[in-house]
Amino acid sequence: MDRFRAFRIHQVDGHIEPRLETLTLDDLSPGDVVIRGEWSSINYKDALAATGRGRILRRFPLVGGVDIAGEVLSSADPRFRAGDRVAVLGCGLSETHDGGFSEIARVPGEWVIPLPGGINTRTAMAIGTAGFTAALAVHRLERNDQHPGLGPMLVTGATGGVGSMAVSLLADRGYEVVALTGKPEQAADYLGQLGARRLLDRNTIEMGRRPLEKIQWGGAVDNLGGEVLAWLTRTTAFHGNIASIGLAAGTSLETTVMPFILRGVSLLGINAVELPRSVREEVWARLAGDLAPAHLELIVQREVSLESLPGSFEGYMDGSVTGRTVVRLS
Repeated sequence: MDRFRAFRIHQVDGHIEPRLETLTLDDLSPGDVVIRGEWSSINYKDALAATGRGRILRRFPLVGGVDIAGEVLSSADPRFRAGDRVAVLGCGLSETHDGGFSEIARVPGEWVIPLPGGINTRTAMAIGTAGFTAALAVHRLERNDQHPGLGPMLVTGATGGVGSMAVSLLADRGYEVVALTGKPEQAADYLGQLGARRLLDRNTIEMGRRPLEKIQWGGAVDNLGGEVLAWLTRTTAFHGNIASIGLAAGTSLETTVMPFILRGVSLLGINAVELPRSVREEVWARLAGDLAPAHLELIVQREVSLESLPGSFEGYMDGSVTGRTVVRLS
């Protein structure tokens, strides 16, 4: 394929201008593996980049999309051969390197992960960065001795891509999952089907201000940050863990050391972009095995084409999007 389509983001006179363009391989960032894109997905980070609401891209122009899965067309890396089905998540895509919203991608071999048996390219992108991040959170929580006996697990931002997957994965593993959401009436059926035992309305919870509050949670997966994360540190059980993933409610964290030194609470930072390859492979293997998501087709709420991408991001900005969106590239 000499010429192909890609969703490319420009900066013109200080304004972000994304557009669908026809490119050649010479237009793409360097790399030693060329992939024919079959599927991608939309993550919150993609919406920030495409709308200009977040400073995601480090240079312009750049093809958007932090995810891609497809077939290897050619490889100078001996670990891969033409015909291999592979995925790339994060690793600098749509930040410093041309990303996955493209019929053809070229990337460093170190970023490329062969898909394990049982996961095809669409399934890989139904999981995507959001689902992989949720799985990494569960992986790290349990490596740090989180277990259902510690008490309920609270998932904040529960209707988003990461939150939806976290609810499903934790419920499948026997945890009592409580979902915190700002839209409980609209999301009740959806979150219940994913396995949430009950819902909390983010707009009505009373967080208190004491250094330690009454214990409510065995642990948490937090997509919000800010005041909510500080409250979680004060209400998590002895030796419980909080996986910190997002910052939708703020970047600050105003708390004390008391939850950490008196209750032994652990705050685990989850970064699915800068991750050792060995850990990335381990989590993918678990996603094909004991962490295989049972409700993936329920979580995938939308399928869009490359052509319809330009109109697909505003719902992420106004908070109306639930679950995951996959992007059909070919």
